[in-house]
Amino acid sequence: MPGSLRIAVSGSSGLIGAALVRSLLADGHQVRRLVRRAPRTAEEVRWDPIRQRVDTAGLVGCQAVVHLAGAGIADRRWTAARKQEIRDSRVLGTAALAEALASLDTPPAVLVSGSATGIYGYPGDRPVDEDAPEGDGFLARVCQEWEAAAGPAVEAGIRTVHPRTGIVLAREGGALARLLPLFRLGLGGRLGSGEQYWSFITLADEIAALRHLLVTEELSGPVNLTAPEPATNREMTAALSRVLRRPALLPVPAPALRLALGEVAGEVLGSQRVLPRRLLDSGFTFAHPRIEDALRAAATPRR
Repeated sequence: MPGSLRIAVSGSSGLIGAALVRSLLADGHQVRRLVRRAPRTAEEVRWDPIRQRVDTAGLVGCQAVVHLAGAGIADRRWTAARKQEIRDSRVLGTAALAEALASLDTPPAVLVSGSATGIYGYPGDRPVDEDAPEGDGFLARVCQEWEAAAGPAVEAGIRTVHPRTGIVLAREGGALARLLPLFRLGLGGRLGSGEQYWSFITLADEIAALRHLLVTEELSGPVNLTAPEPATNREMTAALSRVLRRPALLPVPAPALRLALGEVAGEVLGSQRVLPRRLLDSGFTFAHPRIEDALRAAATPRR
């Protein structure tokens, strides 16, 4: 990334946001964090995504914005209230931020506004890229509204990119962090049939890709952030077993998952074979394109 930039980041306390902030600061960039409490430093900007309030003064001078805020998707059962929270935290927050940026006398050059592969629904084993039609279901509808909410930024001439992120592999959080303890005890196994595709990306590749989106001027609109070789759940399970040198002999039947997780089980059992065509075409190189290398990098402690 050329020079030292001032970059605003929402969702900076989350798995991806925290790693992105560390990466940007390490390279000498200035970071303004959007926070929902009273700011404690000059580097924090107050906002209230649900009430759609943003302290625009704190965004003055920012050349780029990365918007990653949103309630967790699969960390608890989906009650009606939780589904509303998932939707509102993304759609209302994005609309508020996009309108605030559009109102600035000198808007940032780029807004990287989060999205997810959930927008495609569950196309099974058919490969899909950014030209694929949008799917059906709760998450697909949320993603559609989420991306549309950034409209004011687009209309203001801000280059707006929607990174459609897949399953982020990191031992610090997300799906892998929940699976690791079970697999290390030899209690892991495939989920359901294991034939469903999981479109993954390591946290390191996710951060590198987000930074690539910030500086690659020809990219706007949807860009899939998934490794180029999606793996089935069965392949992922076998690879994690090899990486950890533990057996993975205890499959979890689909009915048990539905009983334990409710509607969220559909996300675990649904199949998405998402390809990062636009990212690859723009010259991005993945450090961990294959599942075993990705799991080895994500699950092995740093030295």
